[in-house]
Amino acid sequence: MSDVYLNPLTDFGFKKLFGEEPHKDLLISFLNTFLPAHHQVQDLSYTKNEYQGRSMVDRKAVFDLNCISPTGERFIVELQRVKQIYFKDRSIYYATFPVQEQAKRGDWNYKLTAIYTIGILDFLIDDEQSKVFYHAQLKDQDNILFYDKLNFIYLVLPRFQLQANELSTLQDKWIYVFKHLHELDHIPSQLTDEIFQRLFGIAEIAQLPANERQGYESSLKDYRDFMSSQATARLDGYKDGKVEGYQEGKADGEKEGLEKGKQLGIEEGEQIGALKKAQAIAINLLQLGVLPDVAIAQAAGLTLEQVQALKS
Repeated sequence: MSDVYLNPLTDFGFKKLFGEEPHKDLLISFLNTFLPAHHQVQDLSYTKNEYQGRSMVDRKAVFDLNCISPTGERFIVELQRVKQIYFKDRSIYYATFPVQEQAKRGDWNYKLTAIYTIGILDFLIDDEQSKVFYHAQLKDQDNILFYDKLNFIYLVLPRFQLQANELSTLQDKWIYVFKHLHELDHIPSQLTDEIFQRLFGIAEIAQLPANERQGYESSLKDYRDFMSSQATARLDGYKDGKVEGYQEGKADGEKEGLEKGKQLGIEEGEQIGALKKAQAIAINLLQLGVLPDVAIAQAAGLTLEQVQALKS
């Protein structure tokens, strides 16, 4: 393999770096950059990540990571690569499981410990936010905090555009690692903190045992196939939409007696729109950094020269 370090957005890479007991210091450091001061974590224990419903017909929930602090705070960490329209609803649904888990038999006063649902999103979520990271809590009609124990933290990776020489905070560095670790062939000078020195040592592919390396290669293939399928689906959807738009435009032109002019305008607009859309797809795939230029050209419907021009 040409990559030097694991891709943390693969199932294997994410679990290897953040889901193993010997490496929990990495998860703690990452979480503390997003948690408020009163909930900074000194230690964590991994707990079950699969919850069955109350009955056989109830839907179960499977978390990527599920942790608890010594003082009882719960942390659900979810890595989400594909866009999900109701991801916020899913976050709230997932949060109900650690809420119910705190119920006690007998005399109980309903006191709960804080719950944090952390979503690492490799897609642009549909909302009015423009920030890379935001922390949501329950507030009243006057925007005054109503309840501080139910927390939803989203990290939207596509919105993060800082380069290595622009990193200033520990939070910036962690987000940069999530986006670019698999592209690096050495440790940048901005990531010389002890925690990142440790992370790079664990993430080095060459030091993995043979069975783990094979597992990672399989996970990486699944990830690349998935990303390629997503790009193809977007392209197919665009083509279908173009045909439908053309048909609607033709009908409108006939109705108004401007068939010839309408058709020429549509054709010209389609050509311009198709080129812009293909360029946007190619740019997105180039930013992912997981596909060769030839594959990107095929997926976007561009020539290799056009892709290389966008890359440069």
